Amino acid sequence: MAETPGVTEPTLEEQIAAYQREFRDLDPQVEQIVSALSRLNRRMNVAYGRQTSALGISSAEWEVLKALVLSGAPYRLGPSDLAKRLGLTPAAMTHRIDRMVTEGLVTRERDESNRVRVIVELTAEGREKWLEAMRMATVFEEDLLQDLSAAERTALGDVLTRLLRRVEHAQPDAGGRLTDLD
Repeated sequence: MAETPGVTEPTLEEQIAAYQREFRDLDPQVEQIVSALSRLNRRMNVAYGRQTSALGISSAEWEVLKALVLSGAPYRLGPSDLAKRLGLTPAAMTHRIDRMVTEGLVTRERDESNRVRVIVELTAEGREKWLEAMRMATVFEEDLLQDLSAAERTALGDVLTRLLRRVEHAQPDAGGRLTDLD
């Protein structure tokens, strides 16, 4: 949704009141929670996007770097594994890897044990970009949560994790590539 200059988003309270006016069955407590989560997610994504942009990488490239780091040392995965983890088609993954190889963030080499297989590996430059993005994100996240006590952070983390597990259980294919794209 593109924002129009000079037009502000309604407050959360205004949004809920408008929804209640148009949809009487709305539970305002539920709507406050999901709308606040949605708005927070959108604003966090904008902030993270600005951080990665300042580092000269896209959010999409950050996702590849993150997937490689999460795979553990030596930070290597096949393109099809990366595509599935990121919910991408093989063609989209190939295009992304091509850009990242050109930028020196990853290498793409034939697997010595299976010459048909290709391996994508994080470079030292790619790892440094990932580390710098993590440093920037840590500062942003600490600032975001600064008004919460340690107990409130723990409680919030527990509640959000419970909600996430419920969604993951109900929609196991929503975290990545859908099986009907294989």
